[in-house]
Amino acid sequence: MTDVGFALSSELYGPGELVDQAARAEAAGFDFVALSDHYHPWIPDQGESPFAWTTLGGVAEATDEIEVGTGVTCPIQRYHPALLAQATATAAEMLDGRFFFGVGTGERLNEHVVGDYWPPAAVRLEMLDEAVRVIRALWRGDEITHHGDHYTVENAKLFTLPEEPPPVYASAYGPKAATLAAEIGDGFYTVGPQEEPLQRYRDEGGEGPAYAQLTVSYADSEDEAVEQAHERWPNTALPGDLSTELGTPVHFRQASQQVSKADIAEGSTVTDPDPSTHVEQIESFAEAGFDHVVVHQVGADVEGVLQTYEDEVLSEID
Repeated sequence: MTDVGFALSSELYGPGELVDQAARAEAAGFDFVALSDHYHPWIPDQGESPFAWTTLGGVAEATDEIEVGTGVTCPIQRYHPALLAQATATAAEMLDGRFFFGVGTGERLNEHVVGDYWPPAAVRLEMLDEAVRVIRALWRGDEITHHGDHYTVENAKLFTLPEEPPPVYASAYGPKAATLAAEIGDGFYTVGPQEEPLQRYRDEGGEGPAYAQLTVSYADSEDEAVEQAHERWPNTALPGDLSTELGTPVHFRQASQQVSKADIAEGSTVTDPDPSTHVEQIESFAEAGFDHVVVHQVGADVEGVLQTYEDEVLSEID
């Protein structure tokens, strides 16, 4: 059984629009929504970056049954884990069992805004490990004092708590991150049907659901879809570690000037408007071991993709 969710893209839309999209996704029959948690958009032309935790409060009030989570939050620098413990506990209480907490090691783009040194990947994994452990300790409702390698917490206690703590889904792309995800996560989260890190996660004892994001640019024609993806989301085609190391949206725009429309057309973004292609793509994720697929529409026609999925895609997914 594959659950299909809809990505709430905080880089492209303001908070009110995101709340409306969540309610519309629930009405269309999606199983969950996942909100990106950024300080900046990837490129200036994307144009938005509302505060995720305020937006989630609106989503909680606008929806009734759909699962809601972050896809994903970096808890290591921009946020102190003691504050995130409070934010997540409040979100989980408002959503009454419908909230999941996606975590990852983040990007310099969003985290270095507080002026701290952006550490290398190995250190960020250490920080993520410690941050999640601090958050989980506070979710227990005890008064916590913690003097760790990366974080200090003094006499912190949460008084607003959900009946049950939310699940933590850990993001990973490489083997070391996948190993840590198996240690600290209740599930796995990534972009694209990446079988190797998922297999590493399973081999290391990781259990629970596996989430992967499917990037689509839905429009009336494939040419229009490629045009919109190239204009609105060229960063998806950037190679290597650029996505974690570039510091500003302007840097991403400069790097994205090397991305051509042909790169978009030949890349992983789904630009074919045929509903059967979308069904096939979701099924390919399921075959790779992912039981949760997050559909991320980077094209401009959000209502069009939601309606198409409601009418012709979701009913075809096993």
